[in-house]
Amino acid sequence: MRKAEIFYNNSLAGVLTETDEGEYIFEYDKIFIKENPNHFLTFTMPVREEPYVEKHLFAFFEGLIPEGWLLDIASKNWKINRRDRMGLLLACCKSCIGAVSVYSIAEGNEE
Repeated sequence: MRKAEIFYNNSLAGVLTETDEGEYIFEYDKIFIKENPNHFLTFTMPVREEPYVEKHLFAFFEGLIPEGWLLDIASKNWKINRRDRMGLLLACCKSCIGAVSVYSIAEGNEE
């Protein structure tokens, strides 16, 4: 299982999880929900208490992963398979252009 903290404008927005079964779960942080009920990450994932669950990485997060020659460079330098979408997201998206950042949560450091 791999997890990432998702930040929106330097505030923890929620946690993205890739389960061992290959499902993806995104859950907004309780404090973020309370303080920013209208500042969602994407129109397809408005702020809510219930987690979002998908069999594939959410389209919004897919859109953060580099494409083309930049994906080739990232894949070769970090030795990450191009189909390992969560691995690429964790490796490449700490400093995205825009308001969203992705930080890996090391196993054992979950709250």
